[in-house]
Amino acid sequence: MLFQGKQYSRSDILRRVGDIAQIACVTACELRDGPEKGVAALDVRAGSLRFTVLPDRGMDIGYADYNGIPLACILPAGFSHPAYYEPEGLGWLRGFYAGLLTTCGLATAGAPSSDNGVALGLHGRLSVTPARNVSYGGEWDGDEYRLFVQGTMRETRLFGENIALTRRISITAGSTHLTIHDTVENLGYGPTEHMMLYHINIGFPVVDAATKLAGPVIRTTPRDAAAQAGEKEWNSFTAPVKGYKEQCFYHTMKPSDDGIATMMLHNKELNGGMGVYVSYDTKELPEFTEWKMTGEGAYVVGLEPGNCRVEGRAKERERGTLTILGPGERRSYTLELGVRIGS
Repeated sequence: MLFQGKQYSRSDILRRVGDIAQIACVTACELRDGPEKGVAALDVRAGSLRFTVLPDRGMDIGYADYNGIPLACILPAGFSHPAYYEPEGLGWLRGFYAGLLTTCGLATAGAPSSDNGVALGLHGRLSVTPARNVSYGGEWDGDEYRLFVQGTMRETRLFGENIALTRRISITAGSTHLTIHDTVENLGYGPTEHMMLYHINIGFPVVDAATKLAGPVIRTTPRDAAAQAGEKEWNSFTAPVKGYKEQCFYHTMKPSDDGIATMMLHNKELNGGMGVYVSYDTKELPEFTEWKMTGEGAYVVGLEPGNCRVEGRAKERERGTLTILGPGERRSYTLELGVRIGS
């Protein structure tokens, strides 16, 4: 195990502590105030990385920090209880806390739309769906100690979709990255639409005027006129801008030989040079959206790999890019989220 920059064996560690929780652990708790009251949380402490998983909010990740440096944007809505969810139109935004990860899906993602006579709100229901069969803990693998949290969300309605997502988030103690492994399964007896978007939200101080976004981008497509106006500056950022309007860019990647692409926000002036990155399989998640929102009080950059863009299900169907899962069909997605130090 890597601890404080030094490698220790399992025996070395256990001889020095009465309980491994002294070094790394998952702590279960419950939020107790305001609209967050009653929301279950799992605090994962793994050394330099610490983050909070929210089983009542789709097993997404709220707070996250690296040695005390915040990584995620946290918006005013807080981690509100799913009972406050407003599904119509843009109502999803009333409960959008951002956090390190908000997952959009499972049957729809992106903008509100009407698809085959079904009215669909912004970004779907997954992020406000409580998990079942939640488990967590730690386990030794040789000299490495791994923490994990796991749970299953199910999105279903009579005469409609019946989809389940089982998520496992894991991290090795002392590591600077975590891994998210998701398995989606159509539990129904007919075909169902499936959209998946990983809304990764990085905030100050990682995002600031010295920050750049870098990755294997070979083509950039602005979503709309607002983004077109800022196309030349898609990879650079400023201090907060009064009245800023969000810009979204679709990036086409040139992955490595194994199909993996990595996008990183790097601030050369933070901690001697520090970046937050996401690595993902472009075969599983062929689309990547950058959400640039550098306004006052809403100062965030979204790194968003997905199997879709963010214009809604009707648009995906119209383009012929909508994913359909057959009965019993499964899809798996694996992402790595981490921190890199240096220039």
